[in-house]
Amino acid sequence: MRSAMPKPNLQRIGAILNEVRRLAIQYRTETGKPLGVTAEIAEFEAARLLGLELSEARQPGYDAVRLHGPGPKRLQIKGRCILDDSKPGQRVGSIKPDKEWDAVLLVLLNERFEPTAIYQAERAAIEGALSAPGSRARNERGALAVSKFKSIAQRVWP
Repeated sequence: MRSAMPKPNLQRIGAILNEVRRLAIQYRTETGKPLGVTAEIAEFEAARLLGLELSEARQPGYDAVRLHGPGPKRLQIKGRCILDDSKPGQRVGSIKPDKEWDAVLLVLLNERFEPTAIYQAERAAIEGALSAPGSRARNERGALAVSKFKSIAQRVWP
């Protein structure tokens, strides 16, 4: 397992991401489209709220490592911004079973890109859900519905 990068200064990163949040809200208001910063905000919030060590950029398979508890745990982090007018059936980003990871975190954000909940699903539960017969999006692209993810996961924050 690759080592996690040195712990970043969360206070400085938080200040930068607060500005990014402001700009993303303004961009969505002006264009009706997302700015594409949800993943970065989700990774930061998961690290901040759960005490994780972020991995090196573009680490294949996982985004952070939980060092406390019974041995290190490699975690993919997915983020989803849930708006009041969001369509049902939103999906979690692609989960690749062929990469190294132990569990997946789903960070749910509100319209202001603030975390509202974090769910954790273990690898076995994810692989079972991805291999279940039926959905092409699920089976071929590794995309689970947010509702399905929540049903196989445990809420870990708050």
